[in-house]
This record gives sequence, C-alpha cells and structure tokens, in this order.
Amino acid sequence: MSEINTEYMRLALSLAVKGAGYVSPNPMVGAVIVKNGRIIGQGYHECYGQLHAERNALKNCTESPEGADMYVTLEPCCHYGKNPPCTEAVIEAGIKRVFVGSADPNPLVAGKGIKQLRDNGIEVFENILRDECDAINEIFFHYITTKTPFVMMKYAMTIDGKIACYTGESKWITGDKARHNTHIDRHKFKGIMVGVGTVIADNPSLTCRIENGINPVRIICDSNLRIPVESNIVSTADEIPTIIATCCDDKDKQRILTDKGCKIILTKPKNNRVDLNELMILLGKEGIDSIILEGGSELNWSALESGIVQKVQAYIAPKIFGGNGAKNAVGGIGVELPSDAFQLENTSIKHFGNDILIEGRVKNVYRNN
Repeated sequence: MSEINTEYMRLALSLAVKGAGYVSPNPMVGAVIVKNGRIIGQGYHECYGQLHAERNALKNCTESPEGADMYVTLEPCCHYGKNPPCTEAVIEAGIKRVFVGSADPNPLVAGKGIKQLRDNGIEVFENILRDECDAINEIFFHYITTKTPFVMMKYAMTIDGKIACYTGESKWITGDKARHNTHIDRHKFKGIMVGVGTVIADNPSLTCRIENGINPVRIICDSNLRIPVESNIVSTADEIPTIIATCCDDKDKQRILTDKGCKIILTKPKNNRVDLNELMILLGKEGIDSIILEGGSELNWSALESGIVQKVQAYIAPKIFGGNGAKNAVGGIGVELPSDAFQLENTSIKHFGNDILIEGRVKNVYRNN
C-alpha cells in the first residue's frame, strides 16, 4: 500500500470533472495510466454515449500499457451498454494493478467489476481518495439507486432572509460572481424547476449563460395551467426542452402549450397541487437525473415537506431589505418546533465577492405523503 501515489488519483479527479454537464446520466470518471513512475496515458468520460475514461486513457497511451498501473475514480464497468465493458479493455491491455476511488452502486456493477479484474490476475486497491471521488458523483449515486432526480434547492437571500423586497422586486440580490456560479451549476444539472408564480412574476428564461454551457431542461410546476403563452419559457419551448408539470387535465389548455413545443406531464393532485413525489418518479423515467430547484418560497416549502430535496444552496448577500410583507426563502406553514427543523449536514461555506454560499445535504429527509 505504500506504493500508492494519491497524486495520480487527484489528476484523475481533475480529468473526471471535465465531463460535468456532458455525461449525464452517466457518472463523471477519470483515469490515469502509470508505468515505471511515468504517466503514459490519461483520459476521462467526455460525453454520454462516447468512450468511458478507461478506454480513453488506454487509447491515449504513448507506449504499451502492459504491466502498468491504472488509477480510476470509479469502479470499472463490467456490462454492455452503449460501450463494451471497461474491465475487458483493462484485462486485454495487460494492466497489472488498478487503484479505484469509488465503488459503483449500479446494480449491474456493484463489486462485479473489481471481482472480474481480480479473477483475471489484476491486483486491485480500493477506496483511494474515496471521499473526494464520491463527492463528484453524488448525482449519479442518487439517481442510479433511486431512479429519481437528485434535487438541489437553491435560493439567494439578504442577510435578513428576504428573497425580494415588499414590492416584489428581487433583481439583484447577489453580485455578478455569485450569479455566474449559478450558471455553472445550471450547466451541470440536467433540469431546472420553478413554480408558475415565478414565471408570472419574473418572466425568466432559465437558461445557462456561460460559454459552451448546456441549457437545463426547464420544468414548470403549474397545477392549473396558468403559465402565460407569451412568457419567455413558452415562446422558446421549441428551442429549449420544456416540461409543464400539472394536475389539470384540460385538453384544450394542454394543446395550446404542446403546440408551442412544451411537454405536459400530468400527476394526480395532492392538496390541489402537483404531486411532487409522483413528479420525481416521472421525471426520473424521462432520464432527468438532477434538478436545481429555483422556486419561490411556497414551492421551496412544498419540496422540503415532500422529502424530495437532497441538497440546499443558500447564497447570502450582505444586504438588509426588511419588511413584514417581504417574502422569505421558505414559506408554507413551517415546522411546529425547533426540534422539527430540517437540518443540513456536511455543510461548506464559499465566498463569491461579498456574497457567501452555504450549502449542505438535507439530513433525515422525511416524506409527508
């Protein structure tokens, strides 16, 4: 074990994250091949449907990989999908040792890849920088095991907890650097979801505005199909994938939106609103593995209460709006006691100019079904 060089795994990690936004719903994976203390090949999973990291690294080798070591951030796959098993390529290349970061929870792999390598005489070392390797694929791990999207609730608020002034004005709470980071996340996540109230109030486009960024699928929770046909969302639905989630079965209203390019997803009503738990199952079937929830205070509460939120991002600006009528980040009835609070764990703090980002995983998610 003393021969393990974690710097090679760190390099593999830096390669893996280059696939962010392009490989969904696959995981991000990087691989580095080392022979006689020299890197002879490296690669990453660049785009969904294309070569996996291990095969890219082998393809890029500058000399024969026979007898070399491979550092890979995720357990090599051992099943046929859009590509043949990576374990086959590793075995055929004559790799001597494989150092693995994360175990793959995909039931088609789940230890079988490592077993296949060992059965073919390859020495395998597991859990190399596992925490770091796990962290880059929190979306994949959630989606592959639950078949529902990983949901990150994101909002920007003042230091006194307001997401808008009492007039409803909210542009802008945070500065340019914080807003730029939100667009980086829009590129990484497959979908972005808001309520129809946000569309009516702000008329957003919900696009990704960074160079070479990929627009997320726009998901609008609209229980009664109130979304304006002239809104930016509907008017660009033929260019950017747009889903209207509703419990309204009025075919005429639906047809107006589908004629504009929107896709309708119908759920049963829950408290006269879209059933968010059912919606997550249906979106998972659509291949949407991750969602940024940029809703208003009521949708934020409903999402928390229904148990669909895995992570929270709170951007905090050093400003004070005040106002009894100004909206808070999370509305609804709220919890009855402090002990009932939704708690975050594994929290981190980042700075973007004068703004602060606090993010963490939701602990002990409960469902109010």
